Amino acid sequence: MIEYLTPEDLLYIHSAIISETGGSHGLRERDVLVGITISPKQIVFGKEFYPTLFDKAAVYVREIVMRHPFVDGNKRTGITSAFVFLDKNEYIATAKQGSVEKFAVEIAVNHLEIPEIAKWLKKNSRKQT
Repeated sequence: MIEYLTPEDLLYIHSAIISETGGSHGLRERDVLVGITISPKQIVFGKEFYPTLFDKAAVYVREIVMRHPFVDGNKRTGITSAFVFLDKNEYIATAKQGSVEKFAVEIAVNHLEIPEIAKWLKKNSRKQT
């Protein structure tokens, strides 16, 4: 069974990121945050809209990066949320530090879509043993 992130999980991740790396704490819109936690679970015509674990992780990244639910740190929170989600579902991040930041910026600048983000996440993680 897939373990999804809650709005509280995202708030905690954001708070930890800001405390550790700097920036401003704060939530812009709670409704946006709640919507982000619902998106990976979408079912359309009886089928999961985001069928793979990596698609679902990509939704967290893209939605947080593009919808800016937080005052600051949306790229950092988005990519970290995806890796926390994957960790909760038995995958470990293997991406190198510099590549994570670069990819987060690429998502924002180039408006990357879910399949591109999912492919990167899959390439930069592995199943826990």
